Amino acid sequence: MGSLTGKRALITGGTTGLGLAIAERFLAEGAQVVITGRDRELGASAEQALGHGARFIAADAADADTVAWSVDTTVEHLGGLDVLVNNAGVGVTARLIETPQSDYDRVMNVNVRGYLLYAQNAYPHLARSKGSMIHIASDAGIWGEQSIGLYSVTKAAVVMMGKILALDGGPDGVRSNVLCPGDIWPGMRHMGPPGDHDRGEEDGSWPLPPLGRLGQARDVAAAAVFFASADAEFITGTVLLVDGGMTAGYQQREHSLPAYH
Repeated sequence: MGSLTGKRALITGGTTGLGLAIAERFLAEGAQVVITGRDRELGASAEQALGHGARFIAADAADADTVAWSVDTTVEHLGGLDVLVNNAGVGVTARLIETPQSDYDRVMNVNVRGYLLYAQNAYPHLARSKGSMIHIASDAGIWGEQSIGLYSVTKAAVVMMGKILALDGGPDGVRSNVLCPGDIWPGMRHMGPPGDHDRGEEDGSWPLPPLGRLGQARDVAAAAVFFASADAEFITGTVLLVDGGMTAGYQQREHSLPAYH
């Protein structure tokens, strides 16, 4: 039996990338899973790839009515809810000072408002099951990245949202924790300049973290399994970086000492 046997999970933005990897790992650990996404074709492909125990529901995290409907449909399908993974996210590659208002509204509505909407709608069901929320933020919410300034702002908001929801949820036994992935390849699908939102991050030519490799989706999925499991039953309000040590401090790479062998 896996560490999530019997758990019922809703994963937003679960058709690609981190969300899909988390869904795969949750299923492998014995959970039943519902994934959401805006693209019905991607959703159908993901549902087929995930196989038994998974279902796709088309939903836009920025739309309040759709969010409420998707949570209700998930609970009806699964018979309850034990884990919410807030993962749906978009971004824009622009300096904050140059970000168009339309992009501000789009990114804030998905990355911040959408997370809160899902938390609010899922909360009564999580309270009944003494369940948990896992919010996917980013290392960009810990140390700002100028080239994706608004995205950094939204992920910093998610970090604080996860902490406040832990305070709100404590009396009902609802845990809330935040995962902050670093550079994970492949990168975000909905990250591009104004006017080209779905270009996606084009390559993985980022600086290597101290551990010497870029992160993979499985690294984040493993951390999500821990937060969702009984092993984390006394852990709430925490922020876990999954970044290979990138935010541990600045490195003078050209003068760095060789690794010990």
